[in-house]
Amino acid sequence: MPDPMGAENMVGISRLVPSRRERAVMPEPCGKGIVLWTLRYGDEVRDGENYFAAIDDEEPEAELMPLVQQLIKKQTQRWSPKMVADPMQETLLDIINTKKKQLKKPSKAMPKKKAEALTGNVINIMDALRKSIENERGSGKQSTR
Repeated sequence: MPDPMGAENMVGISRLVPSRRERAVMPEPCGKGIVLWTLRYGDEVRDGENYFAAIDDEEPEAELMPLVQQLIKKQTQRWSPKMVADPMQETLLDIINTKKKQLKKPSKAMPKKKAEALTGNVINIMDALRKSIENERGSGKQSTR
């Protein structure tokens, strides 16, 4: 597979789950093999010569080269950031948002009486007098009926 990819001057884009976390990777032909670049940590990839020294110098089968090149052309797409999207992260965010919606919603604003009680010991005498007068008038009207 490295020879047809190298002949087409192509690299691949794929996903790999090395340890519970999905990573975007780029397989690239290199000498007799393929180097798998981790797109997030590409600077950590070492020189490929040491890795492929043990591979025999066999020539690929001439009959298979056109088939593999055709497959590469068929699978080639224009680059899109969606190719390296992390579906695990998206799923986790969906779960978190669902749980947030299921939580109790905060109650509406406090009733007036409780809000007034929380203001402390300060009392507006005029407001208290008005309430008292309104209460007396209200109770007086009800009794006359």
